[in-house]
Amino acid sequence: MTDPQPHTTPATSGALPAPATSATLPAPATRRSAATDLALIASFAALVAVCAVLPAIPVGGPVPITLQTFAVALTGLVLGPRRGFLALLLYVVVGLVGLPVLSGAVGGLGVLAGPSAGYLLSFPLAAALAGAGSLLARRVAGRWQVPALFAAATVASLLVVHPLGIAVMGWRLGLSPTEALTAGAVFLPGDVVKNVLAAVVAAAVLRAYPELRRR
Repeated sequence: MTDPQPHTTPATSGALPAPATSATLPAPATRRSAATDLALIASFAALVAVCAVLPAIPVGGPVPITLQTFAVALTGLVLGPRRGFLALLLYVVVGLVGLPVLSGAVGGLGVLAGPSAGYLLSFPLAAALAGAGSLLARRVAGRWQVPALFAAATVASLLVVHPLGIAVMGWRLGLSPTEALTAGAVFLPGDVVKNVLAAVVAAAVLRAYPELRRR
């Protein structure tokens, strides 16, 4: 008499596949990336606010240097066009809401009636343009990267900040085009100095935090 053979169930080819995880893996990384972006945007908006309320730096010339436009250029060069734009947009909105974060430690919609309103409103666009130039400058290696970053910041100043600022200043003060250009030109030497400083600092930051180059 033979022992009964145990009944076995053959393996079927229709077994349920293991759940795919590839669709869910990027979610934590995406959340981390968004959180990092928000932190950078808020931090650089705060940096612009601090530079705006600091006292002017006397340099012996007709116009003292303030650090607000330095922070605007630095924000664009480091954060790039999208985050640079959002950081300066946040700064402008917070100031217009009423927080005293604008130049001279003032805030509120009343600043739009002043002669400097054009400069203020130009900041988000200037940061975006400087950031776009920074993306190109980051491809430049070695000693030429700082000059490339300086060029990006200067283009933003000349194409956005000064045209909008001078136009609104001339309108608010009732100046002729020549008078408005003359009044706005006195800020150019200080902007050159600040753009050089912004380029040097941005290059150092991008070297210290190379992940910012890829963002």
